[in-house]
Amino acid sequence: MNLTSPETLIFWMTLFFLVFFFLLTKFGWKPILNAIKEREKSIEEALNEAERVQAEMMKLKSDNEQMLREAREQREQILKEARELKEKMLAEAREEVSKVRNEEMAKTKQLIESEKQAALKEIQTEVAKISLEIAEKVLKEQFSDREKQLEYIKKNLSGLKVN
Repeated sequence: MNLTSPETLIFWMTLFFLVFFFLLTKFGWKPILNAIKEREKSIEEALNEAERVQAEMMKLKSDNEQMLREAREQREQILKEARELKEKMLAEAREEVSKVRNEEMAKTKQLIESEKQAALKEIQTEVAKISLEIAEKVLKEQFSDREKQLEYIKKNLSGLKVN
């Protein structure tokens, strides 16, 4: 037997191949297939997890958008209420100012009227004093003479009607 002949080389190569194939199937093939199956399973789980995470992210995004809309609506509502409160407070302040102004005007008018009445009374008093003084001077002058007094009395008596 010649080891370099092609027939023996093919025989030994076939024998080694069959032994190698047998050993590979007996000890290597199952672990390789199991590793490939585990790898496929982990890839499939990772893809499923990625899809789940993506779905969860979409849900979170939707929830965030909803929360933003609600926050905007709440902000608008708060601003609207603040504007209404401001307008109400301004209206109340204007009403209060108007009320106070009207009360002050009424008090001022009343004060002016009372001052006017007091001034008129004072003027009347002064006019009465002056009239009395003038009448007194006129009467003093007129009645300084005894004849004028008697004449005045007779004149007034003749105008009186006795019943």
